Amino acid sequence: MSTVRTVLGDVLPERLGVCDAHDHLFLSTPLLPGNELRDAAAARAELAAFRAQGGGCVMQWTPYGLGRRAADLPSLARDSGVHVVAATGLHQAGHYGEGTLERLRGRLAEVFVAELTAGIGTSGVRAGFVKVAGGFHALDAHARWTMAAAAEAQHATGAPVAVHLELGTGALDVLDLLCGELGVPPHRVILGHLNRSPDLVVHRQVAEAGAYLAFDGPSRAHHATDWRMPDAVRELAEAGFGDRLLLGGDTTTAGARSVSGGPGMPYLLRRVRPRLAPEVGAKVVERMLTENAWRAFSAEWA
Repeated sequence: MSTVRTVLGDVLPERLGVCDAHDHLFLSTPLLPGNELRDAAAARAELAAFRAQGGGCVMQWTPYGLGRRAADLPSLARDSGVHVVAATGLHQAGHYGEGTLERLRGRLAEVFVAELTAGIGTSGVRAGFVKVAGGFHALDAHARWTMAAAAEAQHATGAPVAVHLELGTGALDVLDLLCGELGVPPHRVILGHLNRSPDLVVHRQVAEAGAYLAFDGPSRAHHATDWRMPDAVRELAEAGFGDRLLLGGDTTTAGARSVSGGPGMPYLLRRVRPRLAPEVGAKVVERMLTENAWRAFSAEWA
């Protein structure tokens, strides 16, 4: 039986409700100094605001070593009534000190598997997917190392693998590595940030390969490609790939939270959903927020 591994335990996919397929409750990285997501009270308020818009589940893509605060996630999920799915995995090398990466040499896949099956640290909270990252139009040695470990963990557990694509690029290289060389089934791969590279040919090739395409972070007006996102979604839906599409908010800074005056998690349902509905139809948008996410993040856990 396929279930989604939330921070409160495994649940049937249909119990998740409306999903934000890519977001962050906590995140600390040297690449965003002074903008850390560390405030548990603000995270709780943000989940409540998402719930008030009809939200039911948030997939938190914060991986190992970036301030996940796994022990805080169960109480946040209980208090808000929103399911939360945590990530294991590793981001780009620039997010870490060299000491952190060295301590993981030779045991990265072991760490991923442990966090998926036993729990993150001493929290007892199990991750529900593996998050890794590519580079800008390329896969460096770090990306190949982390993706090899992610593939090993996927084979051992059945977990989904979610991939940060730098500015939406490198999707085909990621699939060549993960699915071609490393044997991860394409339907177990979720490719993030495709809205940032509106290459409709690549989008269609990714969908034809069987991977999920996440259009996440649509509230960032400084991303000049965001206005093209509805066109990309429409093209894919009309080509018959409406069942491969996901939507997420990707709130990465404290100032971007709705409780701080930014768009935050509610924006996905308050603005993006009605923006897309005239382009592809309300049923397709609801499928992106529900059934597609349920399938993408569920697994027959080993």
